[in-house]
Amino acid sequence: MVQINENIATPPVSSLSRFFAKSRIIAKPGFNRWLVPPAALAVHLCIGMAYGFSVYWLPMSHLIGGSAPLQCPPEISFWQQLFTRQCDWKISMLGWTYTLFFVFLGCSAALWGSWLEKVGPRLVSFVATLCWCGGLLLSAIAIYFHQLWLLWLGAGVIGGIGLGLGYISPVSTLLRWFPDKRGMAAGMAIMGFGGGALVGAPLANWLMNFFADGQGNGVWQSILALSAIYALFMLCGTFGYRLPPMGWHPSGEKAQKVINSNPGIQVHVSVAWRTPQFWLLWLVLWLNVTAGIGILGMASPMLQEIFAGKLLSLDLSWQALNGEQLKRIATVAAGFTGLLSLFNILGRFFWASVSDMCGRKVTFALIFFLGALLYGTLPLINHGGYVALFVCALCVIISMYGGGFATIPAYLADVFGSQMVGAIHGRLLTAWSAAGISGPVLVNYLREYQLAQGVDPARIYDITLLVLTGLLIIGFICNQLVRPIPPKYAMTAEQQQQAKGLYTINKDALLTWHPKPATPLLTLSWIAVGVPLLWGMGTTLQQAVKFFM
Repeated sequence: MVQINENIATPPVSSLSRFFAKSRIIAKPGFNRWLVPPAALAVHLCIGMAYGFSVYWLPMSHLIGGSAPLQCPPEISFWQQLFTRQCDWKISMLGWTYTLFFVFLGCSAALWGSWLEKVGPRLVSFVATLCWCGGLLLSAIAIYFHQLWLLWLGAGVIGGIGLGLGYISPVSTLLRWFPDKRGMAAGMAIMGFGGGALVGAPLANWLMNFFADGQGNGVWQSILALSAIYALFMLCGTFGYRLPPMGWHPSGEKAQKVINSNPGIQVHVSVAWRTPQFWLLWLVLWLNVTAGIGILGMASPMLQEIFAGKLLSLDLSWQALNGEQLKRIATVAAGFTGLLSLFNILGRFFWASVSDMCGRKVTFALIFFLGALLYGTLPLINHGGYVALFVCALCVIISMYGGGFATIPAYLADVFGSQMVGAIHGRLLTAWSAAGISGPVLVNYLREYQLAQGVDPARIYDITLLVLTGLLIIGFICNQLVRPIPPKYAMTAEQQQQAKGLYTINKDALLTWHPKPATPLLTLSWIAVGVPLLWGMGTTLQQAVKFFM
């Protein structure tokens, strides 16, 4: 049904390029679109381990000294720490890997988003697999030879590029397959990124224990094993990608009604990023992520410092707790962190699905309004010692943090059209990179300032929460200022044809079809991604139960 347009001159291409050619992955009539979401989830569950990589920080800081870390001498320079094999790494130095993850995620998504629209999701996802798994392989080598610079290069830089390419590769594809359920489609894929830590962190911990012996703690072996496992899953997802023919739409009166009610216009990526709408949406994402990511990174110490002995049903301040009590509180806080990760995942699917019913603008208005309300009242909840209310409020807040990620691709498709949404989404993700710096810096430095001023640990987050409330109010205003894109920004018919790629549709092509009945492949695909995700959720809930005991 899909033919190559012979009138378009094409340069010579390699056999690899022909194998991954966009025209080779056009679905045939009868293809079941529900085969695409598990392919996207397989990729996102693997790259989502970036959220759980902190499980390695403590073991990595004990590689040389063992249970008693061998501290580097005070006079050692920054550059010497990158190459030394004589002392253990500081956790603060290892934490830069986490920063590099999200800086290069945003940068690579912005730089190569247009390439995605040109070559299709399969080739981009294949390169993402090489970068992410290759970066993990380099990380294992870096740990074996104790070279911090190689860890930063492997996991942080090369792995970060893989994160960006893997993150955007399925988004535009799913939006094309589900024009009637754009929010839900984006939510299904991006939910996997949030769930990667739920699966990867306990798996990494199990692998470290499995490989640990008297000579080491099994860190490099664990990362090497993850590299192989992730390569297998990501390649399965990569080769599961299919594109619908241009002009295809799902069958059914309800789906057609939704599509006809929002025809929209198509805007080229080179034009979209120059419009006020793009920068308003950039601020919407940046403000939402800044408010959420800083709290997500400090949730555990925040819970412990604010409520201290109340977590053990004791009327003791933070300073009055002994070592054993602090350990018990840390265990409770670990369950709380896992619970937040679970709500981060569920929020991605929930809020994105809500946006299909209420609209993207209304959904973000709810997210900002409810977030500002919760942040603004948290100081009162904290002072009253209401632990359960604090936990519930943070869970809702983090669900909206994840929901913003999942809803923004559909928002972009509504405003700029779905044809180049992958490239536009890639450029918008620079807001994530910016928020990955601004959020933690804001929360951490305000906390340190309050401590330096002698403020009681139970009250050191009051100003932070009020500042975050102000940011969400500004986000609410930015969202309300978003207007439909003027027709002058729309692509011409010639530009649209060029953006479609090197294939055209036969006049007799089926633009809709009834999918074939469920096949064993469809069932196996969902089991392959569903079982690990459910296992991760179950493990997290087991830890979170300790919080309520």
